[in-house]
Amino acid sequence: MKLDILAFGAHPDDVELGAGATLAKETANGKKVGIVDLTQGELGTRGSASLREKEAEKAKKILGVAVRENLKFADGFFINDKRHQLEVIKIIRKYQPKIVLCNAVSDRHIDHPKGSSLVSDACFLSGLAKIETEIDGKQQQKWRPLVVYHYIQWENIKPDFVVDVTGFMEQKVASVLAYGSQFYDPNSKESNTPITSKNFLESITYRAKDLGRLIGTDYAEGFTTERFVAVNSLDDLR
Repeated sequence: MKLDILAFGAHPDDVELGAGATLAKETANGKKVGIVDLTQGELGTRGSASLREKEAEKAKKILGVAVRENLKFADGFFINDKRHQLEVIKIIRKYQPKIVLCNAVSDRHIDHPKGSSLVSDACFLSGLAKIETEIDGKQQQKWRPLVVYHYIQWENIKPDFVVDVTGFMEQKVASVLAYGSQFYDPNSKESNTPITSKNFLESITYRAKDLGRLIGTDYAEGFTTERFVAVNSLDDLR
């Protein structure tokens, strides 16, 4: 299946938190979207790999995503090296996306910038014909996405552009809450983490509201770019 957009996250729930409303909007507009989780999030304080797999599948359905895969890299310990790059290259060549979304370039969790650089580098390398890969015994063709965009996570990184996601925040929040093991639950007896607070859960909405305020809409999600964004006309900018 060829995809329009392929979103990568270091952990299940990264994509939902960073770009869930944008993906919900794109799928509603008929775009084919996929999600690839690099790890199973097995080092998370709460939950387990098997539970998060079920939660990820639930979130996928909420967002209307066509496919979701997990590369099962080691949570906390994967690195940006040849072995990991080749696995990401195989996925990129498999789905041939025009647009790739990936983790924030800088963030509190060490896996986020690692995942960001790993996917970004793999997107470039995937376009080199002399790097040979195969999947299911079939030789793959080179493929380089047109653009790579990085969503914003814990840190308040200034976005290079924002997407108006008014009308899609309910889907985003629902996709995040699909990960019941990870976020605010006043009845939970498990240890607290920075993302289990009520404030963090509320930040999903109030941060989107603030970005929306800046562009005159109700909600927005921000992204950073690796190179200039080209437009055909000044009318494309507002």
